[in-house]
Amino acid sequence: MTEHAPQGATTTKDMNRHFTFGALVRYTLPTIAMMIFTSLYTVVDGFFVSNYIGKTALAAVNLGWPVVMVLASVGLMMGAGGSALVAKTRGEGDDAKANRYFTMCIIFATMLGMVLAVLGIVLLEPIIVALGAEGQLLDDTVLYTIVVLVALPFFVLQMAFQTLFSTAGKPMIGFIVIVAAGITNVVLDALFICGFGWGVFGGALATALGQVVGGVVPVVYFARKNPSLLRFVKTRLELRPIGKACVNGCSELVSNIAMSLVATLYNYQLLAYIGEDGVAAYSVIGYTAMIFSAIFMGYALGSSPLMSYQYGARNHAEMQSILKKSLLFIALFAGLMFVAAETLAPALSAIFVSYDPALLEFTVRAYRIYAIVFLIMGLPIYGSAFFTSLNNGLISAVIAFLRTLVFECGAVMLLPLILGIEGIWLSVSVAELCAAVLTVIFMVAFRNRYGYGKRTMEKDTANAPAS
Repeated sequence: MTEHAPQGATTTKDMNRHFTFGALVRYTLPTIAMMIFTSLYTVVDGFFVSNYIGKTALAAVNLGWPVVMVLASVGLMMGAGGSALVAKTRGEGDDAKANRYFTMCIIFATMLGMVLAVLGIVLLEPIIVALGAEGQLLDDTVLYTIVVLVALPFFVLQMAFQTLFSTAGKPMIGFIVIVAAGITNVVLDALFICGFGWGVFGGALATALGQVVGGVVPVVYFARKNPSLLRFVKTRLELRPIGKACVNGCSELVSNIAMSLVATLYNYQLLAYIGEDGVAAYSVIGYTAMIFSAIFMGYALGSSPLMSYQYGARNHAEMQSILKKSLLFIALFAGLMFVAAETLAPALSAIFVSYDPALLEFTVRAYRIYAIVFLIMGLPIYGSAFFTSLNNGLISAVIAFLRTLVFECGAVMLLPLILGIEGIWLSVSVAELCAAVLTVIFMVAFRNRYGYGKRTMEKDTANAPAS
C-alpha cells in the first residue's frame, strides 16, 4: 500500500538545502531549548527540595536520579537511533517506510519503558543500600525514586520524541511540549512541597506528572492528522529496523547509562571522602552543569537529522559544510560557558545552598575547578551524535563508552588518590580531554569513507538556496 505524506506537510525541501551558520543555529535552537528545559525542570526539583526540605533530601534526589536516567536512556537510544534511520530513509526518498520505522520505534520504546519500570522498582533498594545510604537518606531516596519510576514509560517517550520532533521538521513543537512539561513540574513542585508540605514525595510526584505530560502530548500529536513530516501508521515490529535503530542509538544509551554510573561513582567517592555535604555540593554542580551540557547535547541532536538526510542523499558538500559550522558553534559556546561558569559560580551555588555558608563556600570552590570541563566536553558530545547520524553506531558507542565508563570512571577513582578531594572535581575534565582527542582521531580517520572530507563532492551545494 502506498503511503502519502500528510496533508499540509512540508516537503523534503526542509532538509534538502544549504544551511548558513545562522540558519543552522535557528534550526537547532528549538532542540537546544528543549534540552535546556528538560534539564531545568530537574533543577527545579533540586531548588525546592534543597531550600524547603533540606540537604539530606537533596542528597537523596541526587542518589536516586541516576537510577532513573539509566533506565530512561532507552528513550534517547530509540530517539537518536530511530531519527538517524528515519531521516536517512527520507533522504533516500521513501517517506512511507520512514513513517513505518518511526511508528515502530515509538511502540518499542513504550514496551521497553514498561518492562524497565518494573525492573527498576524491584532492584532499587539493594542498589541504594550498596551505595552506602542509610537511615533517613535511604528512606528519602527510595521514596523519591519509586514514585518517579512509576512514570518511567512516559519519560522514555519524552526522551525519544526530543530528537524525533526535529526529524519530523517540527522542533518548535517539541520545544513547546517540553515547556509544558517543565511548567507542570514547577507549578506542582510549589504546590506539593510548599503548599501541601508533602516533602520528598511531593517533589517526586511533580516530576512524574511533568513526565506524563512530556510523553502523552507527542503521542496525541502524531496520532492525529498533523502538518509534520512524520505520523503514526499501521505497522508491525520488524527486528531488522528496530535492531538498526538500537545499534545507531546505542552510543546515546551507553553515554547516558555511563554518565549515570559515573554520577553514582561520584556519590560513592564523595560519601567516602566527605559525607552528605559532598553529595549535596555535587548535586548543585550537577544541576547547573546539566544546563550547560544541554546546549551541546541539544545542538548535536538537533543537527543530526540534517546530517543523516544529506548522508542518505549523498550530498557530501553539505555534509562538510554542516560539520565545519558545527565545530565553530562548539568552539564559541565552549568559551562562553567556561567564562559564565567561573563568573557565576557563587550566584549559582547560592540558589541552592545559601542557607549553609560552609557548604556554599565548599561548593563554589569545587565548581570553579569543575568548570574547566566546559572548554572540552562539547566536542565528544557532538562527535558521538555525529557518527550516530551517519548510521555508524559502533564508532559512536566506542566514543561514548570510552568517554564515560573508561575515562571518567578511571579518573574519578585514580585522581583522588593523587590529588585528594580536588582530584574528584578535576576527573571529568581529564576524561573529556581524552575523549576529545579520540573524537578528532575518528573524525579524521573516517572523513573519506563518508565523504565529509572530500574536496571533490558528488553534489555541489553552491546553487542550493541559502536559508
